[in-house]
Amino acid sequence: MTRSQTRSAAHAGEDTHFGFDTVRLDEKQARVDAVFHRVAGRYDLMNDLMSAGLHRAWKDRLVAAVNPPKRSPSRHLDVAGGTADVAFRILRAGSPSTAVTVLDINPDMLEVGRERAEAKGMAGRLSFVEGNAEDLPFEDGRFDGYTIAFGIRNVPRIEAALREAHRVLKRGGHFLCLEFSQVDLLLLRQLYDAYSFNVIPQLGRMVAGDADSYRYLVESIRRFPGPEDFAAMIGAAGFGRTGFTRLTGGIVAIHSGWKL
Repeated sequence: MTRSQTRSAAHAGEDTHFGFDTVRLDEKQARVDAVFHRVAGRYDLMNDLMSAGLHRAWKDRLVAAVNPPKRSPSRHLDVAGGTADVAFRILRAGSPSTAVTVLDINPDMLEVGRERAEAKGMAGRLSFVEGNAEDLPFEDGRFDGYTIAFGIRNVPRIEAALREAHRVLKRGGHFLCLEFSQVDLLLLRQLYDAYSFNVIPQLGRMVAGDADSYRYLVESIRRFPGPEDFAAMIGAAGFGRTGFTRLTGGIVAIHSGWKL
């Protein structure tokens, strides 16, 4: 029995959230998989439409924090990064010997990433692995850096994913997470809520033919821990020098921790 199967058996009777709904903990992953199966083909286009292109600037800030070495090799793991949007940025920012492994639990998202990598001529420096963030298929201390962008809130057992991130990083390795957060300006929060609940599901219906998946994604943001609480979770997983930076009035935050 794998670690994730053992955890599933141990937590089979527990409940968690799926958006604003309550579901059994061991059912959430299948529901999340179904969402990303439906949206994979239009995922990056919808990111542009939903954020008015801001997700590009947020990812650029994330990769600036990664700061891969320019003159020496490095190994990086990008989790829940199926379409390789972050991975391409890391390759461009690093040295010619920078290598990125893209891990995603959803094969449809990975297929989009493979096709994009071939089209960009970057396939030789990328590895695509189907796997679970809660039970990574890598040995201890393999990677110099770990990123996860807009994926951690969809993981059923976030604490398990954070422990796995710590395990696979080398000593001195850097954990970075870009995730939606809590808007800290009242007027912006009111506008953001109105846009999120009324406009984004309709965009999903018109562009991707799927309003329900995007309604879930909006709801999942509201159920994610606040930045202080999530920083505490990162610390509890064993990381040191934890911190976070709010961007765009708190719409998103970049969380950081180091394996010391």
